[in-house]
Amino acid sequence: MIASTSTKASILGQTARIAVIALAAVSLAGCGHKDRPKADLAASKITTIGVNSYLWRASLEALSFMPLLQTDSNGGVIVTDWYTNPNNPNERMKVTVTILDQDLRADALRVAASRQTMANGVWVDAPVTAATTQKLEDVILTRARDLRRQASAGK
Repeated sequence: MIASTSTKASILGQTARIAVIALAAVSLAGCGHKDRPKADLAASKITTIGVNSYLWRASLEALSFMPLLQTDSNGGVIVTDWYTNPNNPNERMKVTVTILDQDLRADALRVAASRQTMANGVWVDAPVTAATTQKLEDVILTRARDLRRQASAGK
C-alpha cells in the first residue's frame, strides 16, 4: 500500500506539472494572437534605399562585370573585389563607389579605384589616373540620368 501511495503521489506530481505547463502554454499562445504593432510589420516590408536609387542602379550596372565584395544600399557603398581583364592578365583593378546623397547630383557620387600590376609574380600597387575614375563617374551619372528620364516618361 505504501508503494501505491508513493506512486499515486508521483503521478499526481507529474499531472500537476503537466497542468502547469499546459496552462502556461495556453497563456503564452494567447499572446501570439494579439495584433502586432504596425511598426514591426512595416519594418519587414521596407523596400526603399538610403541613397539615390538611380545612382545606385547605375553604379551596379556599371560595375556588373566585376565581382562584388560588398554592397550597402542604406549607406550607399559598393566595393568590388579585384578584377583582372582577360585581355590584360598582368593588371587588376578594385573599385569603391560611394553615393553620398539622395539627390541625383554629380557631387553625390564618389568613385575610388585601386590598381595593381604583376611584377615578378607579385601584385604591386600602381597609380590610377584621375581620368579613369572620372570616366567611371561620368558613365554612372549618364546612366542614372537615363534611368530617371525613363522613369519620368513611364508615368
